[in-house]
Amino acid sequence: MLDRRKFIQGAALATAGIALTKHVDAEAPKLKHLQGKPIVISTWNHGMPANEAAWEVLKKGGRALDAVEAGVRVPEADPNVMTVGYGGFPDRDGFVTLDACIMDEKGNAGSVAFLQDIMHPISVARLVMEKTPHVMLVGDGARQFALANGFKKENLLTDKARKAWEDWKKESKYKPVINIENHDTISLLAIDSKGDISGACTTSGAAFKMHGRVGDSPIIGAGLFCDNEVGGAAATGQGELVMKTLGSFLVVELMRSGMSPQKACEEAVMRIVKKIPNYKESQIGYIAINKAGETGAYCLHPGFNYALYKDDKNTLIDAKSFLKD
Repeated sequence: MLDRRKFIQGAALATAGIALTKHVDAEAPKLKHLQGKPIVISTWNHGMPANEAAWEVLKKGGRALDAVEAGVRVPEADPNVMTVGYGGFPDRDGFVTLDACIMDEKGNAGSVAFLQDIMHPISVARLVMEKTPHVMLVGDGARQFALANGFKKENLLTDKARKAWEDWKKESKYKPVINIENHDTISLLAIDSKGDISGACTTSGAAFKMHGRVGDSPIIGAGLFCDNEVGGAAATGQGELVMKTLGSFLVVELMRSGMSPQKACEEAVMRIVKKIPNYKESQIGYIAINKAGETGAYCLHPGFNYALYKDDKNTLIDAKSFLKD
């Protein structure tokens, strides 16, 4: 006959076994990915060449942090991408002001905001992360830091962007136009061959904004958030809506609670729908990736697309939207 002590011991061992099995099951997607292949996901069609640059780093076994920086530097230097870096639309006073942030697999983060005259704000943000005790530097302080670390002062206002600004001044009306070259941040997330996640986000902000305006892109938890235990998320669109709902952090926390990246992006958009009365006047898009290598994307209005580099193939995909045509 089984005595009470042996029964209790047996029950405890069985419970421990169940708990261990559940833990292993929960970790299985992560372990599976750690064997696996790098993945890159980024916003908009300029994410395609950004993904290519990131992939060059990852396919050689490089670190996700290096990949995301290399990726977003491509649109930062492209004068034809008029919402990021060189060639970006100026503010209403004619100044090109840049915002960027970066986050690694260890939870380290760096950010710059209202940065002028520097071609690659993402690389300045990385130096803020690696060389200072701070997370964010802004304005002239960020520029001084960049110049002290070897960056060159450059004129970022191209003739094309200047002409657009001069045309805008004829009426000087500020109203973001959905999906029309005024909010197209490049946000990029990557998983490397070790399974580590990093992210980067960089923009010249809303075209013809008030001088001094900063959006969500340089704000950790709004424009970008990564947690190497869970996954990463990033935003694009009208930054004020993302800032009011801390969207990227929300997506990661929803994934932590068990949601897929797709469902988490959808819920973050729904948070805007529920909380912000005039949400229909703006576009917002989210991208996300989890440790299992699953991805998701969702937006308010049709028209947001994202680039996904997976299984040695780079693809531009139209995201699903809450509102329909």
